Amino acid sequence: MRAEAITVQAGGASPLAPEWLQVPADLNALQEPMWAGSVQRNADGEITAGGVDVRELKQQFGTPLFVMDEADFRSRARAFKDSFDAAFADICGGVDVYYAGKSFLCTAVVKWVEEEGLRLDTASGGELAVAARAGMPGERVALHGNNKSDAELNRALDMGLGRIVVDSLDELARVGAIAQARGEQAKVMLRLTPGVHAHTHEFIATAHEDQKFGLSMAADTTDEAGISAAEEAVAAAAAHPGIELLGLHCHIGSQIFEPDGFALAAEKLLRFLAAMQEKYSITMPELDLGGGYGIAYTPVDTPRPPAEIANAMAAVVRSTCAELGINAPRISIEPGRAIVGSTTFTLYEVGTLKTVRVDAPGTSADGDADNNVTYPRRYVSVDGGMSDNARPVLYDADYSAVLASRTSAAAPQLSRVVGKHCESGDIVVRDVYLPEDVAAGDLLAVPGTGAYCWALSSNYNYLARPGVVAVRDGSARLIVRGETEEDLLNRDMGA
Repeated sequence: MRAEAITVQAGGASPLAPEWLQVPADLNALQEPMWAGSVQRNADGEITAGGVDVRELKQQFGTPLFVMDEADFRSRARAFKDSFDAAFADICGGVDVYYAGKSFLCTAVVKWVEEEGLRLDTASGGELAVAARAGMPGERVALHGNNKSDAELNRALDMGLGRIVVDSLDELARVGAIAQARGEQAKVMLRLTPGVHAHTHEFIATAHEDQKFGLSMAADTTDEAGISAAEEAVAAAAAHPGIELLGLHCHIGSQIFEPDGFALAAEKLLRFLAAMQEKYSITMPELDLGGGYGIAYTPVDTPRPPAEIANAMAAVVRSTCAELGINAPRISIEPGRAIVGSTTFTLYEVGTLKTVRVDAPGTSADGDADNNVTYPRRYVSVDGGMSDNARPVLYDADYSAVLASRTSAAAPQLSRVVGKHCESGDIVVRDVYLPEDVAAGDLLAVPGTGAYCWALSSNYNYLARPGVVAVRDGSARLIVRGETEEDLLNRDMGA
């Protein structure tokens, strides 16, 4: 086997890199749309967000650190509300936008959500507790989950939640019984699985049959009546004195760019809703079409703007309701990642570096595998890792990264940004071109980490979870305090 050094030119690529990854013409550029609106480089070459530079953030708050642009969050939330209201104004008077709190939640964010006219979607008792502490009115809150506890259901009723999204026949019976025993009615949406295939990772596709969420719309051929679990739930909910049946819900998955799945799901649910209303002589006034809109994690991702999504979905709802001859239900949606994801980057400090040589199959001139060329890949270790971003190891998620504390005129080098955990799979950014002069002490920024990074964070290897700062108008404030070793040890009760 022979080794061969190569020089990567702008626009070219290392044979070790995936086909989609190209060398940026300018390694110092901040490529849209991965970054929040205020992120830029100052005259000294440092990245700034909300007018605050990264070295100041490092000095004040340490690293790793989640840096969130508050104005950008508000702008994205407002864009969904305004776009969907405009698109559906003639259909159902507007849309209820529920921010999906599971993507990232804290009391500050709940207050921003309420102030921008959105509602809040929760998925646990803990998330309900955050909503309550932030003062979000219960009627503007929804509760999801495939295995809600009795305590969570009672808390939902105590708070006067606007909707409980029921996930199974067993849960429907339990919700009804709890509410009836309290002398109340629970406001219920039924989550259905419309059998729509979402073009995304299998672990975040949620509308096919073989997974844990929702009530199947497929007819049960083993049952004498031959009706689906979804229809059985509609009939049971409509007849139960402890349940007020608001309508239907679906969610086909996450990080989806193609519009076809959303349109097909909307059409299928509207047809089912119309059939159920006629068969059982009921009215279901609401229909939730979920979320799952994709964002840009890499330069090749092409997210759709809210107005485009809204107009496409409105066209389907409008035409289907007209065909069926029904009044359109009040529509609601649940964006989470699409609001918070790009508002945030994670700031890391570089530690150790090493370069390895990797065999690139099929690169020899004669095609002989024994003569394949080896190419360099550099490992850049940072002071966080899978404990603050589990998505690469869970979903093979791709991210990008840039040198944040300065600019560089050095040549690009294919790099792999890795964490400090005792796992070979502890990868933050699998493939990225960084300047070859990146060194210990430099700061790196990884964009698009607002959704599901802090939310999925852990204390693996007893690392303290990072803090979250909100930046705006030249100032930064902690909205989630980073943990300390004392925080971790306080839970250890001793021998």
